[in-house]
Amino acid sequence: MNSRLSTNPPTVRGPLRLLRRHAAGVRRLRIAVLAPPWIAVPPDGYGGIEAVVDLLCRGLVVRGHDVTLFAAPGSRSTAHVQTLLDAPHPDMIGLALYESDHVACAWEQVDQAAAQGNPFDLLHDHSGFTALAMADRVGVPVVHTIHGAFDRDTSRFYRRHGHKATLVAISRSQAAGAPTGVAIHAVVPNPIAVERWPLVMQKQDYVLWIGRMAPVKGADRAIEAAELAGASLVLAGPVQPGQERYFREQIEPHIDGRRVRYVGEVAGAEKQQLYANARALLMPVRWPEPFGMVMIEALACGTPVIAFPEGAAAEIVIDGENGMLVSDEHKMARAIDQVGAMGAIDPARCRASAAERYDIAVTATGYERVYRHAAGVERAPAALAPHITSSPHVHPPQRSAHL
Repeated sequence: MNSRLSTNPPTVRGPLRLLRRHAAGVRRLRIAVLAPPWIAVPPDGYGGIEAVVDLLCRGLVVRGHDVTLFAAPGSRSTAHVQTLLDAPHPDMIGLALYESDHVACAWEQVDQAAAQGNPFDLLHDHSGFTALAMADRVGVPVVHTIHGAFDRDTSRFYRRHGHKATLVAISRSQAAGAPTGVAIHAVVPNPIAVERWPLVMQKQDYVLWIGRMAPVKGADRAIEAAELAGASLVLAGPVQPGQERYFREQIEPHIDGRRVRYVGEVAGAEKQQLYANARALLMPVRWPEPFGMVMIEALACGTPVIAFPEGAAAEIVIDGENGMLVSDEHKMARAIDQVGAMGAIDPARCRASAAERYDIAVTATGYERVYRHAAGVERAPAALAPHITSSPHVHPPQRSAHL
């Protein structure tokens, strides 16, 4: 399917507002960021979108913007936090009752801020589908990050509602899958704070798979590749509702505590050490993964990624430099042997490849450009938005022949 980056600015509802000035004289935006209602920001364990929102808010605040985060109860941030519901709902992800309640309360807060003479310049939505569907019902421009893949149902949804907001993709692969007529304004990658992750140069003798126990994520294929290579495998991640049968039938019979270990859902220092000490992270996905935070987390720890070239993996993994791209389990097994060889993949280069392309500053600068376009205001001065050299991951508004 074809997709094009839009060159036409979105409709700005209401009069343009002058940007407020930071105490040091730097112009800033007043930004509302809408996180999902399910899990607190930052997440204690599972919660990829919440982790992204946490880092983005941090980057925007550092750059001098006035940021309010609407998020689930228990959230913490350097931004101003406003919780909208009585409790988080980690076991109800996707339930319309809570998502619509969350979005409606956010809309009320945005409108109330305008009525009190302190309006937001825009709202950046990460919450799901409801906010985009209702984006023309709130009095500020909406930027909507697409966190999922395009399939038949979501493509229909974005064809119907995508024009209501400025749409941002998180990878070129995801943007290329946009249906005809859906304008992707920019590609801005998810961020990582590389300095928060430990770099380990001498790896231990195991490979790692980490994710939710969904068939598309390929834990069973990781098991097959590790067995073919004669390598020890550690599996980590939650078994979510609906995934029990897959886990019981295709994963559990292989778990022996020696060759294949399952450690459940991990977080914090335990998760970081799993990444940092692994010989490689296995990413045998068979679907158009829009991004894949596990890959850049592993790279930040100096751990190479061996992946099937599906979705964003082909962008994140630089074949032979920070990992290997392979076509099937047999070639993944051979790659496991190769990355174990001395000097095959430099851990320091793995880490640098994540820092250069996915640092918080890269993401914050990319979104800053999107925000100023959406709000109809001038670009940031050099003191607020330093120049970024041409990158395939952050696109200023332009027509692209690659999409």
